[in-house]
Amino acid sequence: MFVCHLSLWRSSVNYKLWQSGHFLPWGGCQMLSIKGINTTVGQEQQAGMKEKQVLEDLEMHLARRDTEALFQEQPETGNQYLEDTLLQSYLKTHLPPKVLEEVHQDLERFGNRLLTKIQPLSWECELNPPVFQQYNAWGQRVDHIHTCSAWRRMKEISAEEGLIAEAYEKRYSNWSRLYQAVKLYLFSSSSGGFSCPLAMTDGAAKVIESLGIPGSLKNAFDRLTSRDPEKFWTSGQWMTERRGGSDVANGTETVARKQSDGTYRLYGFKWFTSAADSDMALTLARIADAEGECTQGSKGLSLFFLRVRDEEGKLNNIQVQRLKDKLGTRQMATAELWLQGARAELISAEGRGVAAISNMLNITRIHNVIGAVASMRRMISLSRDYACKRVAFGKLLKDHPLHMQTIARMEVQVRGAFLLLMEIVCLLGLAETNLASEQEQLLLRLLVPVAKLYTGKQASAVAVEAMESFGGQGYMEDAGLPVILRDALVLSIWEGTTNILSLDVLRSLAKSQGQVMAVFLSTVQKKLELASGTEELSPAVQRAREAIGSLRQFMVAAGSEQALTMELAARDFSYSLARIYTGALLVEHAARPDASSTDVCAALRWCNQELCPVAVESGRGSYGGGAALQDSALVFGNSRL
Repeated sequence: MFVCHLSLWRSSVNYKLWQSGHFLPWGGCQMLSIKGINTTVGQEQQAGMKEKQVLEDLEMHLARRDTEALFQEQPETGNQYLEDTLLQSYLKTHLPPKVLEEVHQDLERFGNRLLTKIQPLSWECELNPPVFQQYNAWGQRVDHIHTCSAWRRMKEISAEEGLIAEAYEKRYSNWSRLYQAVKLYLFSSSSGGFSCPLAMTDGAAKVIESLGIPGSLKNAFDRLTSRDPEKFWTSGQWMTERRGGSDVANGTETVARKQSDGTYRLYGFKWFTSAADSDMALTLARIADAEGECTQGSKGLSLFFLRVRDEEGKLNNIQVQRLKDKLGTRQMATAELWLQGARAELISAEGRGVAAISNMLNITRIHNVIGAVASMRRMISLSRDYACKRVAFGKLLKDHPLHMQTIARMEVQVRGAFLLLMEIVCLLGLAETNLASEQEQLLLRLLVPVAKLYTGKQASAVAVEAMESFGGQGYMEDAGLPVILRDALVLSIWEGTTNILSLDVLRSLAKSQGQVMAVFLSTVQKKLELASGTEELSPAVQRAREAIGSLRQFMVAAGSEQALTMELAARDFSYSLARIYTGALLVEHAARPDASSTDVCAALRWCNQELCPVAVESGRGSYGGGAALQDSALVFGNSRL
């Protein structure tokens, strides 16, 4: 009986403290309640004195609690554009003066909007993920995906800011794509996951544009690129099915049956459909002939356009099986969908679906790079601010040399990744305005998968390292840092894993019959030559040139080897391309007349790492047939498999 009353009293006090915001876990001896206990008068007086003492101690503790300062001060960021000196220096160097003037004003305004209006919405999206309602109260199937008001507001903001429109209006000719990328870069970390639908929307608009914007798709294109929130559409990208992701040639089972009016009905199961609340989608399917047979392989795939819902909001013969329970990007609805006669329009030539989506993949992979660089920049900005506030061992973190070294190493990574991103979007802008040379088009084709695979890995590593810079507080969910880490982890998976993209790099080499490597090497040499008169940069230039020499030697040696050698080397080869080209970009940026000592330091530090790991591993015999057998033995040696 005594124990029971003790527990109830303790619980009630704790509950009241929790309600008042002063909850503290109790430790040590238990607090006693004497109500309901039969005692003598002396015992009652003694117990009364004890109870009074307990309450006085409690009041003193709460009073002291109210006057205590916070244990740690929250890290904050300001206007993301004004705080990003690398971004500003890049725009000043490359944009024409008139364009720079207009862009600078808009980006400063946008930076303020991000800080005051958009960032709070981002956290709301994280706290209120989409919810799937399969049936209504009366047992009718509705398959409704409920999204929060903040998510819907992000869609409106995306239209108002022209986050898709900017690239297609071409107000600034070839610089329009760069300008769009910069706005997306600033928006990404405050978007509450809405950057993902924008990537697919941009990709869909690009596909339709590449098809010449046929009349039947003009309304869709106009909506995808609209600045009017009432008209703006987002698009899904429904490629992944049950049998696989990147292997669409063998994994696509969806069948398209032609109707008498020329449209098609789609039947199949889409296993992973991001942004399932979008207005439209592009998807692959196999067209069935009169006998119901379909051509297998990539030659049997065609590209289709479909509306997700009709004018009344009813699903287009689509059933939602469930929402995916993902590690990250939980703000966005990703679903499994059954297509049960969904009405669709064939938009590619029959059997040319894979070729038709190549433009989409380029765009979405570039968006992936944008997200990676933005994620790294946000984590480092927060780490930097925290280092100026957090005191440990008697001084601020910024006054601990080892702590600053750690952040500085991350800063070098994000600087290199940023310049690689800018290089790609500049090349894309030239290509989209018919200003790119054949060599620049080849370079773009090579650098997109290289940048995507490399920055995806960088983002994950930087997120983990930066989280550590906050100590235990970085691991706390409500600190907001774990969500950045979770969302970063998808960047090396979505739109092709590291290995898949490494093999894609090899395909670009084979398709160009080696021309793309010649362009790559000559472009790097030209960038390094810009620093020939800058003595401070000579060590970086020397190391980059040595890496080029090692890469050439590897290419010559690999040319006489079996295909297995290049496949085993694909990942290290792609890493080598990324490091060498990024090193050249950092050297080029540091060779500007108004370059800072920080620019020079970043170039030197980047080039101090191993720039050509493929040559090193080749020298160790990592790519021969024997190595492949050893790999299998290591993996399966102690396994029952």
